[in-house]
Amino acid sequence: MPSPTKNAPQIITLGCRLNIAESEAIREMAGDRQDLIVVNSCAVTAEAVRQTRQAIRRARRDRPDARIVVTGCAAQTEPETFAAMAEVDAVIGNREKMEASHYASSRRKLESQAQPHALSPETPAFAGVTNDAAVMEKVQVSDIMAVRETAPHMASAFAEHARAFLEVQNGCDHRCTFCIIPYGRGNSRSVPAGAVIEKVRLLVDAGYKEIVLTGVDVTSYGPDLPGAPSLGLLIERIWKGVPDLPRLRLSSLDSVEIDERLFDLLAHEPRMMPHLHLSLQAGDDMILKRMKRRHSRADAIRIVERLKAARPDISIGADIIAGFPTEDDAMFANSLKLIEECAIVHGHIFPYSPRAGTPAARMPQVDRATIKERAARLRAACAAQREDWLKGLIGSEQSVLVERNGLSGHAENFAPVHFAVPQAPSSIVRATITGLENGALIAQEAA
Repeated sequence: MPSPTKNAPQIITLGCRLNIAESEAIREMAGDRQDLIVVNSCAVTAEAVRQTRQAIRRARRDRPDARIVVTGCAAQTEPETFAAMAEVDAVIGNREKMEASHYASSRRKLESQAQPHALSPETPAFAGVTNDAAVMEKVQVSDIMAVRETAPHMASAFAEHARAFLEVQNGCDHRCTFCIIPYGRGNSRSVPAGAVIEKVRLLVDAGYKEIVLTGVDVTSYGPDLPGAPSLGLLIERIWKGVPDLPRLRLSSLDSVEIDERLFDLLAHEPRMMPHLHLSLQAGDDMILKRMKRRHSRADAIRIVERLKAARPDISIGADIIAGFPTEDDAMFANSLKLIEECAIVHGHIFPYSPRAGTPAARMPQVDRATIKERAARLRAACAAQREDWLKGLIGSEQSVLVERNGLSGHAENFAPVHFAVPQAPSSIVRATITGLENGALIAQEAA
């Protein structure tokens, strides 16, 4: 099992599991450059961009002599924003961040000649190029829409997690009206099955017992590959090629893309973890239509009901946006009810924030106070549902993957677990749940 390198660079990761996987690949590429800080940013909301700026300023205060490189989706979509910050030494795009040459120096000086900042005709108007040559000298961001290949990196070392996050897909071909991510990640592209299986084998040989398949739109895996394999077929090939992989988990899924092959695996394969995170976004049909989502409210409820009927222990997570433009009280009520109707116990609630250049930013906006209040109500509903679910697990036995600290872990259904007695790090233990404290199950190793 790989362990953190003492002299490793500092990697600050914001956002999704795909970013986590890519950050570990960056850590490996950067080697022992301990005076280097890489901020892997997120652009999913305006708040995520604000948090990125905040993390940069904090990093500079803590380590004034380090070289700070900013990358990720916010760097791709708003390079000028970060290049203009005095704390930043270089801004590199999502394509460039997987090139080791960008991490060759840990000094506060960009040694390579900056490339022109190329913008796609589809890139939203917010990415306007500044005339400040000193600012743009920091920027190395190419046209992400022109990228057709998948990055060959796929992380192989994880300094902080007992699970390995493995990228199998990147980019997105859909254009939800609120979303800026396609402009940060480009069009959908998939990693060939052979490369995925090879990486899974290396990770299992290194001691990892759970792998999370990640992507921007992971359920869209395959159409760009020869024979157009599906995500379900990829998973079948993984277990055929690496039969000793104990646990496999998936990152966020688009419910409308769960075909019968994938459904059967989720419902009946014991090595597939009973935990599903769905990109639902709203529970009202009109709002879903204005978001340009491809599922209806009934579709979301139906897939959850089918999964629960086939595998009652499955736990459901979901992304829900509060206060999307034009959302009235009745529309919001439908989203609020969806939390109970879909038994959502892992809720990710996002207060809507307009992203410049997206269609939703031009729609009639809900006032910020209302958005904040609705987000709080959605979070409270998710918290209540989660509390009841966790209480219902008291007295049960759970198979738990132990984290590096030996004191905590996650059950197959992704319930958080704390151990009364330390366990072997990165092991899978059978544990009896004895209580609930501060949102986590309390467990002792089963007899």
